[in-house]
Amino acid sequence: MWYDAARVVSARVGHVLYRPTIEGLANIPADGPVILAANHLSFCDSVVIPLAVPRRVRFLAKAEYFTGTGVKGRMSRAAFTALGAVPVRRGTGREAVDALELGLRCLKDGGVFSIYPEGTRSPDGRLYRGRTGVAHLALTSGAPVVPVGLIGTERIQPIGARLPRISPITVRFGAPLDFSTGYDHLKTGRARRQVTDEIMAAIQRLTGQEEAGVYNERSQEG
Repeated sequence: MWYDAARVVSARVGHVLYRPTIEGLANIPADGPVILAANHLSFCDSVVIPLAVPRRVRFLAKAEYFTGTGVKGRMSRAAFTALGAVPVRRGTGREAVDALELGLRCLKDGGVFSIYPEGTRSPDGRLYRGRTGVAHLALTSGAPVVPVGLIGTERIQPIGARLPRISPITVRFGAPLDFSTGYDHLKTGRARRQVTDEIMAAIQRLTGQEEAGVYNERSQEG
């Protein structure tokens, strides 16, 4: 009830302030597991997606957003919890595996799980090469992948900006991609790479972003 109430109120406020253009909501299945794979331009992407989607969305967020102190820390913890965020410590190895396991549990329960295949925010507006965690989720769970194109969110809160700005945005949900069959003949690594590239190509068609052709190695806050 807390999530639903917070989402409704926040969504109405967001629509009044930003009047977002939201396209393709019908592409999100009404029930059952689904992966939302989005480009990543701004810290506020993790607010925009849950407020645009009528179903509850789970996504990964830095553990630091849940451990702050004082009024700011409490507000951050409450906001991310209400939005459906799952705290995770960033890193490699065990942390990355744990993050994917959280996603698989959400999908096994029939939920909606959102992920940024680029891994972190684009520093220059280009679309960076996707990491294969999204393919691992899709191939393991059999859940459909809905590509998400975010346009203009970088203007709401540019990297380094402390406060959000008012700027129009567009959220586009593409047709679901089915990877549940047709990849068994490929080696695991090759299958994940192929699926990831197909997902990133679908995102690019939604956003029209220039493709960087490399991984985004730059460390960002969101």
